[in-house]
Amino acid sequence: MTTLGVLILGVYAFGFIPVSLMPDIDIPEITVQVQADNMSARQLEDAVLKPLRSRLLQVSHLKDIKSESSNESGVIRLSFTHGSNIDYAFIEVNEKIDRIIGSLPKTIKRPKVIKASATDIPVFYLSMTLKEIDKTHKKPISQNKRLYPVSQEFVDFNRFTDQVIRRRIEQVSEVAMVDVSGLVASEILIIPDQNKLDALGIGLNDLELAIKNNDLDIGSLLIKDNQYQYDVRLGTSLNNIKDIEAIYINKNHRIFQLKELAEVVEHPQNRTGLVLSDNDEAVTMAIIKQSDARMGDLKKALNNLLHNLRNDYSHINFSITRDQTKLLDYAISNLFQSLLWGMLLAFVVMFLFLKNVKSPLLIGITIPTSLVVCLLFFHLLHISINIISLSGLVLGIGLMIDNSIIVIDNITQYRQRGYKLSKACVLGTNEVLKPLLSSALTTCAVFLPLVFLSGISGALFYDQAMAISIGLFVSLLVSITLLPVLYRLFHLKDNSRISWISNFLAKTNTLDYAAIYEKGFKWVMKKQRVSWGISVLLLIIAIGLFSVLPKSQMPALTSTETLLKIDWNEQINVEENKRRVLELLKPIQENLINQTALVGTQQFLLDKDTEAKTSETTIYLQTKSEKTLSNVKSQLNDFLANKYAGIIYKYKEVDNIFSLIFSNNETPLVARLRHVENLGSNQNTQLKHVWYQIQKNLKDVALKPIAWQEHLTLVADQEKLITYNITPNHLFSTLKSAFNERDILSIADNQNFVPIVLGAHAGDINDILTKTTVKSNENTTFQVKDFVKVVKAEDLKSITGGKEGAYYPLVFNIEEGDMESTITDIKQVISNNKWYDVNFSGSFFSNQELMGELKIVLLISLVLLYFILASQFESFLLPLIILLEVPIDLAGAFLFLKLFGMSINLMSMIGIVVMGGIIINDSILKIDTIIQLQRQGYSLIKALLIAGQRRLKPILMTSLTTILALVPLLFSSGLGAELQAPLAVALIGGMLLGTLVSLYFIPLCYYQFTKKIK
Repeated sequence: MTTLGVLILGVYAFGFIPVSLMPDIDIPEITVQVQADNMSARQLEDAVLKPLRSRLLQVSHLKDIKSESSNESGVIRLSFTHGSNIDYAFIEVNEKIDRIIGSLPKTIKRPKVIKASATDIPVFYLSMTLKEIDKTHKKPISQNKRLYPVSQEFVDFNRFTDQVIRRRIEQVSEVAMVDVSGLVASEILIIPDQNKLDALGIGLNDLELAIKNNDLDIGSLLIKDNQYQYDVRLGTSLNNIKDIEAIYINKNHRIFQLKELAEVVEHPQNRTGLVLSDNDEAVTMAIIKQSDARMGDLKKALNNLLHNLRNDYSHINFSITRDQTKLLDYAISNLFQSLLWGMLLAFVVMFLFLKNVKSPLLIGITIPTSLVVCLLFFHLLHISINIISLSGLVLGIGLMIDNSIIVIDNITQYRQRGYKLSKACVLGTNEVLKPLLSSALTTCAVFLPLVFLSGISGALFYDQAMAISIGLFVSLLVSITLLPVLYRLFHLKDNSRISWISNFLAKTNTLDYAAIYEKGFKWVMKKQRVSWGISVLLLIIAIGLFSVLPKSQMPALTSTETLLKIDWNEQINVEENKRRVLELLKPIQENLINQTALVGTQQFLLDKDTEAKTSETTIYLQTKSEKTLSNVKSQLNDFLANKYAGIIYKYKEVDNIFSLIFSNNETPLVARLRHVENLGSNQNTQLKHVWYQIQKNLKDVALKPIAWQEHLTLVADQEKLITYNITPNHLFSTLKSAFNERDILSIADNQNFVPIVLGAHAGDINDILTKTTVKSNENTTFQVKDFVKVVKAEDLKSITGGKEGAYYPLVFNIEEGDMESTITDIKQVISNNKWYDVNFSGSFFSNQELMGELKIVLLISLVLLYFILASQFESFLLPLIILLEVPIDLAGAFLFLKLFGMSINLMSMIGIVVMGGIIINDSILKIDTIIQLQRQGYSLIKALLIAGQRRLKPILMTSLTTILALVPLLFSSGLGAELQAPLAVALIGGMLLGTLVSLYFIPLCYYQFTKKIK
């Protein structure tokens, strides 16, 4: 009844356990965004980011700081040591900014501080385009593409999606917000007839003043009329384009309407960015989930809403990209399938070995019971169901089966020796209680130290360590309490009659395991030198494979999607950017399932990255397979290399919770070139020189070109301005109007504000300067080009900074074997340059740090194992025999990693750690049996042989069940299975070799050890 009550609680608790892709952990990262109008990257770095960095270096628990400045915008990324309270860090960063904001230029807005959060990642992007049927009925528009870059239908479509569709999605309770990009806003442009204005003596300032005077809100008066009172408002307002055209202007006692002096048009604002979905201009929405919402509920609600939207608005194409809900489904469902198939394969093995039906059925009851009890502890310890905790349960299934097999086999052996059923259940369970407890403790001892890895890795695998530990102790508890009771109930009515299933299993499996083991045991004992030689050879193989296997932080994962970030490295406008993107995508169109291009600056509010410029593009590409994606990348590389020599581009992982936690975007090697003193105007020349020297020295490595930005400066001739009595402010306002940058005011249009701009017809810079005129204080008209000259210059497009100050990063995507030689060559070049210093960073160094930590973790695990075993066997030397098995088993783990083409990474190292904990369980059980037999009076050789025969089936079954529980992971797809594949491969390889070592090498070591003691 107690068991039934616990099971009911476990099933009830399952409904409250959250289901998520990854564990709920804080991301130790804060981003500071800076917006500074009309400031270059260099000015922004020197005046804003440099003082901000120096102040933010004082923030507690800061691990690293990196900044990047570009024209008019900059970003500072702060990463903190894991375990830091990010909420407190967020407050402290804001406090530091508040203290320094007074000393920064007055023109910049207060920097925005954004705390990294897993909930900020959109669950998917929804792109919307107009269908072709609507495009064929477009209203005719002006041929002036600069004034009308898109149709009025697209402008109306933008307003509809923003005001209707966006609001319908935000009404879903599981949606926190909808972040939109690709919207086109309208503006009212006033284009004066300059010749008419000059003839009438009317200036641009007169027009601006007249417009502002017609949009005044003077205030209100409260007027009482007997028992009533009225609120009377004073002022005038402009509501639409007709009101603006009807504005009256009084000049020299003559009255004109604005429409007589200027053309007033409403048109889409000048765009700095747009969105393309399947080659059509689109509006895209990033759907952000509520932090406490269940992904399953959100997916169901949004699917229903999208179904209704497609029915209600048939003229709109709805396309979903970067779908995180599918990622969750694939990861969780594949791990559940692996769990199920692993259990089924394990049961097949048990049927073959045990040759009866009742024992596998007993295990079939105890394993689900253990899993349900595990779920109860998940709820109590606030552990979610995610790919990490589920993988822990996948590993734990094999261990749970092991405990049950050992107890059942031991009870069965006592019955075969003539003990009664009840007595056999008691003695059989008590005999293995101590070694099973030691096995559970040793497994936890090798796994729990992983929690103490630095960074997110340690926090992330807390769930896995806890899942395995909970599974082990729950299954141990079930095996020694519930299992003996069920065994007795199942065998109370045993009779001499053997069932047909048992007969069939006995005929199917006719191998005499004891005889086979005895032959192997005798060969090992006779050929002891050969056996020791094989062991030494395996150690040498393990050392050799460790040195040649590639090392990385995380395993390479299959991906059918990528983000291509392009900087054309030219001063192009957004329309030219769009043309190039369409040209780039055309040859690969048939290979793509989905595509979205974010061209130029985007309007997303939650974008932590620096704002892209009009010459930059981010393209999302999705293909059917990884091979197709590789081919697409190859085609794109060839096209870009041949067509655009100076382009800068890179591929990036698609944002998801996994890439946010395991940020694998760090380049293998980055050389940070820092000038040791201020070089002034000579700085860019020196950077080019050192860049060419490094490229010349690194013959086999191609450096990315330096991203330069050409800019034009209009320099006023102050002497001429004074001579002809023209004020600089008047010249400046005239130029602003000529370049359509002279905003006067905004009028309300429904829920939007439409700016009124005093401007001119668009054209190139020389044309504008030639046609634009400026008046002196004596009303004499001059051409603007007579007072300004255009100066061309170039500077870095972006400037990077860190703890050491501003530096230029040289990025190297090279193999690990080339790292040392590349670093040496760069240092040699820099040593001959007195202006520059260099230091290095990258994943190469972080991987080395992680591997160093893992070695320490392994050492701590071995020390814990030693003390646990020493306390069990009451010996300081016996644990060394068991632990000697671990380095030999590494040969099997490394060999399998080599065969499967995998690297030594965090997941494979965890597999090795778990393998060490599992494989020594067999040795613990075997040595414990040998010692008991010796105490019963058996000779050493006889005790070794009988102990090996008694524990042969349990060792084989536990090894095979553990291996088979993991085999489905090798053939499954999806993030969860791929993440655990290196773990499974290392564990399977180590277990296969470790089983042979436990069966034969451990008895040989024990024999030699006992002989020397005697």
